[in-house]
Amino acid sequence: MRIKLLSPDGMNADQKATYEEAVAGKRGAAPAPMMAWLNSPDMARHATRLGEQLRFNTMFPPKLSEIAILVTARHWTAHYEWWAHKRLALKGGLDVAIIDAIRDRRTPSFDDPKAAMIYDVAKSLHEGHGLAQPLYDAAIALLGERGLVEIIGLCGYYTMVSMTLNTFDFGLPDGEVSELT
Repeated sequence: MRIKLLSPDGMNADQKATYEEAVAGKRGAAPAPMMAWLNSPDMARHATRLGEQLRFNTMFPPKLSEIAILVTARHWTAHYEWWAHKRLALKGGLDVAIIDAIRDRRTPSFDDPKAAMIYDVAKSLHEGHGLAQPLYDAAIALLGERGLVEIIGLCGYYTMVSMTLNTFDFGLPDGEVSELT
């Protein structure tokens, strides 16, 4: 780890208030990257609130939103992010074959057209830096404007998460081994 993470006892009032707000939220804990973001308490507060919104309050169930998160984690080879969200994707009902395909940088087979669209949009955002008109039109038709905005939000937020985890070299919990190469 390249950054010293603060314990609650070592936090100033702003940091501690942000930390306590996160712990009291839907996650029930402070998300790992927030522990680095606490060096900028206002940023940590806003980023953590955005993360909670995107994780728990989009129009998509976890089975679908985790596709965008996993594509983002794989794009950035974010070991911690992949480890954390693979577990959440499995818990949300995402097929392990889809997860393995994303891990291996293969296009998964989807039975659900929305899942396929989320994958295509996330891949295009990361690799193409946007959406070509035909993909945009198809995404609007299938997901609607709100859905597309929320997929963009998921990819953008988890890009920031992945950059944070990678930059500060967050390790996996003891005994865990990364699946990403």
